[in-house]
Amino acid sequence: MTAEVLDAKGQKRFQVLLEWSRHAAAAGHAVPDDATLEAIAHTRVVVAEGSGGALAARWEETIVWLLKQAAFGVNAPHLQLPDELGAPAAAEPAGISAGVVQAEEPEAAAEVPAEVPAAAPVKEAASEAAAAPAPAPGAAAASKAKANPPPASRLPKWELAAIEQVREAIQRYVKPLEALRARDANEGDTRMVVTDMLCEGLDFDKFKDLTTEYMVKQDFADYGVRIDKQMVAFIEVKRISQKLNERHLRQVLMYAVNEGVEWMVLTNGAVWQAYHLTGGLPVVVDMAFEIDLLGPATLAEKTDSMFLLHKEALKRRRIDEVWRHRAATEPGALLDVMLSEPMLDELRKEVRRRTGIATTAQALSEVIRTEIVDPKLIAKLFKA
Repeated sequence: MTAEVLDAKGQKRFQVLLEWSRHAAAAGHAVPDDATLEAIAHTRVVVAEGSGGALAARWEETIVWLLKQAAFGVNAPHLQLPDELGAPAAAEPAGISAGVVQAEEPEAAAEVPAEVPAAAPVKEAASEAAAAPAPAPGAAAASKAKANPPPASRLPKWELAAIEQVREAIQRYVKPLEALRARDANEGDTRMVVTDMLCEGLDFDKFKDLTTEYMVKQDFADYGVRIDKQMVAFIEVKRISQKLNERHLRQVLMYAVNEGVEWMVLTNGAVWQAYHLTGGLPVVVDMAFEIDLLGPATLAEKTDSMFLLHKEALKRRRIDEVWRHRAATEPGALLDVMLSEPMLDELRKEVRRRTGIATTAQALSEVIRTEIVDPKLIAKLFKA
């Protein structure tokens, strides 16, 4: 396989895995070779075949975590790697059936000098395997079948169960949502399906976790969401044919500000938008994600987004990283970076290097504001 056959997302996954492998190798760990990582980037499956697969299987939990970060667009996720994922799992003892081909013992890997490429232990293991006596006829196939069962996922059990629950609910409610849209159902009918999605898909208890018509200063939020008796989110529901807009956001924002609640969700049953509120003067509102359950996104993409609203995922604040990444890379934030003095100074130097023309940071800022960037974004960023 070559890098050319990877699509854009596959190339991003491959780049993330390469950056991690170089970092881990520099720390003295044996890592899978580039060909194995490229295959994983292509299939998104950690396959335990060959010596490279054996190492990959020992790093499976780390690789799965990195692939998820890549799917969310996180740059250089290996720099944010949790401590428990910084080293490979121990190799299976000799003679015990494992889901991977037997790798070198950790002690042998530790003896490899830092300057030796990380793929060297893999090549040595492959050479030793080639020199080993051939098994009896028929034994090779039986041994391979026993040694290489489908690799089990290293995701926590709660996460696997939550992902499956969300996926099944999305599949189950596509037709009811399409029927609601076809007959332009009212808000009350839409709310019934939303309630079912919250309970059956996102695992909220209708009586313990959800409060309907939650009163906030003489007004009522459609849903208040509690986790461990703590109010964590407000949900505002609109009829399925209604396009969600800023007026609806202001409505649920008022509830959140008055009650000191961090998360806000807008939905018309099909489209789900999640927003984070950061308190202060003024308050800051950032969209974490938007997904249309009747839109063109794949089932996996819809599941990944809606999983973030699952009770167990919210409890563990899985949505926080997605929100922070989107807030850091939204157009206004990036424009603010572009117009900062250090960035304009570097841009000024680059213009002179390329063209020989001297200019000023102020002149470049004016060009960016008036001729490159959308005026609406400029007005939003610099409004009083």
